[in-house]
Amino acid sequence: MILVFGATGSIGRHVVRHLRREQVPFRAFVRDADRGRELGGDVAVGDLDEPETLTAAIAGVDRIFLCSPGAVPVSGPQPMIAQQNAVIDAAVRAGVRIVVKVSVWGARIGGLLAEGAHGEIEAHLEASGLEWSVLQPSGFMQNFLTGTGSFTSSGDLIGAYGDAGVSYVDCADIAACAVALLTDGRGAGERFVVTGPQALSHSEIAAELSTVVGRTVSYVDLPVREFAERLVAQGLPAEFADDVAHLYREVAAGTLSETTSAVADLTGRPATTFAEFLARERKALRHWLPRIAG
Repeated sequence: MILVFGATGSIGRHVVRHLRREQVPFRAFVRDADRGRELGGDVAVGDLDEPETLTAAIAGVDRIFLCSPGAVPVSGPQPMIAQQNAVIDAAVRAGVRIVVKVSVWGARIGGLLAEGAHGEIEAHLEASGLEWSVLQPSGFMQNFLTGTGSFTSSGDLIGAYGDAGVSYVDCADIAACAVALLTDGRGAGERFVVTGPQALSHSEIAAELSTVVGRTVSYVDLPVREFAERLVAQGLPAEFADDVAHLYREVAAGTLSETTSAVADLTGRPATTFAEFLARERKALRHWLPRIAG
């Protein structure tokens, strides 16, 4: 039995689809029972901020897919550290055999925001005695489907990436890699950097968006400081915005520009291209940003 954390999220919902299609028994850990039942498998209702709810959820489980929401603007440690470490500790107590964790590319203790948080969780997992594998994905292609943060009010792409390429990866590919690790018994004690097959600049991404939606989408590149000020104006704390700005500087310097063969190595098929992703998700683009559709 596989316990899936983040089962209704961008990656987890694809993990569930793979497991259901392959008829692999799974249990989804969810806060909302109704949403959980829609997934079509066993459901455990709980909350990562309530560790006592983990005991019943993990009973009878031998493998765990560990994924939870990313960095949030809080003072002090990121909540995901205590949340995921509690899962790891509960897994040890329950005799779970394998944990496959979704992290981020560049995770390290002392890093900013998600990088630092995942670095601490990875260290805790490695020291736990469990059999583990870690997926460290590049940026998600799904980021372009999630709202106004990536676009101007007129439907143009906006950021502070300069001309740097980013090897965005489809969350469905991350999920496929996770399922391979959970079901094939490979990759114990390994970290896999998971990327798409190409590194595109945001100007190139805007051009691909234009082709799919039938109107010109431009990329507006802002100085990092101006971008941070926009985040503050949207209500984010200044310290959080400064950390985000620092990460943007790193990406603009090319930290997410490499590509790897992890998707092909783990799944036996090529990683999804950005053009293929956009073609598949065109309806979703039109749903949340009508002006992109023209």
